[in-house]
Amino acid sequence: MCEANVYLIDEKGEEKLFLESVDKIFPEEENLVLENIFGERKIVKAKIKGMELVDHRIVLEK
Repeated sequence: MCEANVYLIDEKGEEKLFLESVDKIFPEEENLVLENIFGERKIVKAKIKGMELVDHRIVLEK
């Protein structure tokens, strides 16, 4: 399995689950387009803070 859960750091500095089972991330201007294995798609203005692929985690921050 190559998908990861994506977490977004909120205004309090806490990680909140943003989208599960993401298998595609595309940069689009100042945004990131995330798509999961179920075809669900979300767009967020954020940058990648960290990736732990062995643990299937990606952390984003605005």
